[in-house]
Amino acid sequence: MNEIRSFDGDAPLPAPIDQDGAAGATNELPHSIEAEQQLLGAILTNNDVFDRIAMTINAGHFYDPVHSRIFEVAAARISKNTLASPVTLKAFMDDDAGLKELGGASYLVKLAGASISSFAVRDYAQMIYDLAIRRELIALGNSIADQARRVDIASEPKEQIVDAEQKLYSLAEQGQTESGFKSFLKAVTEAVNVTNEAYQRGGGMAGISTGLADLDKQLGGLHPSDLLILAGRPSMGKTSLATNIAFNVAKAYKRGTKSDGSEGATDGGVVGFFSLEMSAEQLAGRILAEASEISSHKIRQGDMTESEFRRFVQAAKDLESCPLFIDDTPAIPISQLAARARRLKRTHGLDLLVIDYLQLCRGMSDNRVNEIAEISMGMKAIAKELNIPVVALSQLSRQVESRDDKRPQLSDLRESGSIEQDADVVMFVFREEYYKEREKPGDHELDKMEEWKTAMERLHARAEVIVGKQRHGPIGTVELSFEAQFTRFGNLAKSWQQEPEGY
Repeated sequence: MNEIRSFDGDAPLPAPIDQDGAAGATNELPHSIEAEQQLLGAILTNNDVFDRIAMTINAGHFYDPVHSRIFEVAAARISKNTLASPVTLKAFMDDDAGLKELGGASYLVKLAGASISSFAVRDYAQMIYDLAIRRELIALGNSIADQARRVDIASEPKEQIVDAEQKLYSLAEQGQTESGFKSFLKAVTEAVNVTNEAYQRGGGMAGISTGLADLDKQLGGLHPSDLLILAGRPSMGKTSLATNIAFNVAKAYKRGTKSDGSEGATDGGVVGFFSLEMSAEQLAGRILAEASEISSHKIRQGDMTESEFRRFVQAAKDLESCPLFIDDTPAIPISQLAARARRLKRTHGLDLLVIDYLQLCRGMSDNRVNEIAEISMGMKAIAKELNIPVVALSQLSRQVESRDDKRPQLSDLRESGSIEQDADVVMFVFREEYYKEREKPGDHELDKMEEWKTAMERLHARAEVIVGKQRHGPIGTVELSFEAQFTRFGNLAKSWQQEPEGY
């Protein structure tokens, strides 16, 4: 094929690279004019091949700007179910200066005539895409180097690192050719594999176990790609429950070969915990209180006996290898949260992400409702992209306090209806004991005091998890035990589970 040089107005482009893929000169950006010509020729000859490569490349991936414009016009024609050929494209590109430099309409005819075959279009498209990514990497590298050279008080090195990482991840996400339609056979096979995993585990649970039997039975475990909202008023224990679940999952972690043949967690999982409200040390203290069975108040005060302190240290040693990673960066933007989650999955693996709590994340919008919608959509996108369950905590509005029945409901979710819309599961933590404790009658009201004591005995150390929405299962209430001194939720023994006396 004759060498064809491309022009953007009057500016000549570098000569095409050699046939073996090596650049003709060391200072040239990676590109292949020949691959672009072959692909465009195949499309102009047979419009049906466009569908094979539409998910791989777009006009921006072409090195030659004239080729980019030809592809753009052809794609627009084909998307409207109209013919894209040298004849039809001529009418739209008659005034294109770059095409005139190459011979005008005759160049379009040459492209179509020089096309060898259409069977290799995917290979050409992939080659064009790969070379475009290389050019973007070079441009990004130059940009990073230029920013690093400039000593600017408004641009700290740490901020530059985060910015560079975000750009790299967005670059890596381009051209996901596996997206799009799946055959029903593939979808059914995946569904059977999920059911098989549940069957192998004894039934009743296809996802990751929370370590709380009744909650697992209600939810079927924590499922990949699900966004679970765990909401409650302050002091209800939502952070404690989220911490307990994260700890239970990390503690049960076992690595091996899964049913689909891939390597990963066969039980439990690697957990990432974004603690936007509490510091990592405070969160670790809560976990240690649960593991060592020493009051969290005692741990904070350092008021422990020697035996309790030894138990505390031993619990810390036992948990050294626990795959639980904590990030306590306050007011983190949702884009940065997503980037850090991807990095954790790449470096250590990631099977569950917990975010405490949703309203403390930041979005780009100035409107609070739109910002919360952006954050909830971002969290659902993380769950789908990384194929993991994401548990996000959420505050409830104060209108709960004004009702006689303090049990929360979906309309109590704060600041945006998008949370309810994006979530696959919405759960509320409710402890009636908390409210009843504040209704203590005066000492002179003997009858009321007796009723209050009876109610407190019934409600003591009990909590409810109200499943208000579940996309793939029933709603309902799960009763749990709650030990406030250890900030620990547990399985509640039912009356029929009690052992008979003298057993």
